[in-house]
Amino acid sequence: MDPAPIPAPPRLRERLTVPVLAFGGILMAVMQTVVVPLLPDLPRLTGASPAAVSWMVTATLLAGAVLTPVLGRAGDMYGKRRVLLIALALMTGGSVLCALTSDIRILIAARALQGAAAAVVPLSISILRDELPPHRTGSAVALMSSTVGIGAALGLPLAALIVQYANWHVMFWATGVLGALGLALAWWAVRESPVRSPGRFDALGTAGLAAGLVCLLLGVSQGGQWGWGSGRVVGLFAGAVAILCLWSWHQLRAARPLVDLRLAAGRRVGLPHVAALFTGFAFYANSLVTAQLVQAPVATGYGLGLSIVATGLCMLPSGVIMLLFSPVSARVSAARGPRITLAVGGVVLALGYAVRIADSTDLWVILVGAAVVSTGTTLAYSALPTLILRAVPSDATASANGVNVLMRTIGQAVSSAAIAAVLVHHTTRVGGLAVPSLHGYQLAFAMAGTVALVAAAIALAVPSDRVKEGVVEALQAPVATTKGA
Repeated sequence: MDPAPIPAPPRLRERLTVPVLAFGGILMAVMQTVVVPLLPDLPRLTGASPAAVSWMVTATLLAGAVLTPVLGRAGDMYGKRRVLLIALALMTGGSVLCALTSDIRILIAARALQGAAAAVVPLSISILRDELPPHRTGSAVALMSSTVGIGAALGLPLAALIVQYANWHVMFWATGVLGALGLALAWWAVRESPVRSPGRFDALGTAGLAAGLVCLLLGVSQGGQWGWGSGRVVGLFAGAVAILCLWSWHQLRAARPLVDLRLAAGRRVGLPHVAALFTGFAFYANSLVTAQLVQAPVATGYGLGLSIVATGLCMLPSGVIMLLFSPVSARVSAARGPRITLAVGGVVLALGYAVRIADSTDLWVILVGAAVVSTGTTLAYSALPTLILRAVPSDATASANGVNVLMRTIGQAVSSAAIAAVLVHHTTRVGGLAVPSLHGYQLAFAMAGTVALVAAAIALAVPSDRVKEGVVEALQAPVATTKGA
């Protein structure tokens, strides 16, 4: 039974809804990034192999990809607040479990639990649509979308400081405390939405999607290590194609599918999903490459030799920019439409990578280029959920936004694999060791900038829609609602 929140004055609760949900989104991104500074030392700390340690990242990616659309659909059916609390509880429990053990098997399982937090953002966006007046929804959704970048920018320096000056378990205790705080605040301040989509949960569709995504993302994430032509990777990709084809056939026949493919195939929903895939690719390249580049040895001729803590601090301006620009992106969407905001975001992303190609040896230019990329990311990420909200019925917002976040996740996974492949094939020798060359980094930036321009072109292909939300929903299938517990 859904626990009832402690009564709070209505105006106070309304004021707290947005910051509390945004705090949850930031925590989600922090949880995903805090383990990164630990990875080089975890084999020594846990007695596990580097290959086993890498699963602390892979497990979170896979669990998040699978659970985001599943929990989104569950939120539409059983209550968005209820499922949001479950996701936050799993995230917090994963942190506490990591803090209590050094066994790599338990650590990997705990990190998989934390992957459930990926559903926090789409669930929160749906709650905002249901609970806020229309004039506040745009800015709130923009802020919620930006929490992914804000949390990532905060998580790296926080983790680096703790790892450098304290026992590594302290980092997970700290994130556990923050997670418990976020869970308590959400339980107290967030109301349950009355908008529901009744029906039976599609268990077979859930199993099929999980199997297909695991095969796809496992092949993408491990392809560089196992070999792209190896039997395991080829088998995983073949399995993913076969399973997802069968899953699509089932979804088209199901009375209450996990993902409404007919709705997703339309230009107003399908194109934003494709744009999310390309935007996720372009966004992730910035964080991934910048951290490696500034830590590269000075002997490379381009590296700055920065410490992990200094590298984390270099990422902070990007988070601040995403926080400051989220209301700007909301105003652009209100004035010109979210498709224009998304297109502008893609172009700005590409301009940021052009700056990185021009000069990636001076710290101030690196920071300026990263800041421009963050600005473009804020514009694009804030526009994507707005496009989805305008195109789907109110009882399908959590599942539709969950699919959109899933597409971003797939884009990020493909970006990681593609950039790793580029850097591995463009190296230079420093002190007898092969390290990525500056040309390799520039190729990675060029690839990410090109993908960003493709995302901008896709955005312009999305049908323009200036009809008010209420009129749009009146033209769509009737929405069944029940009162939440």
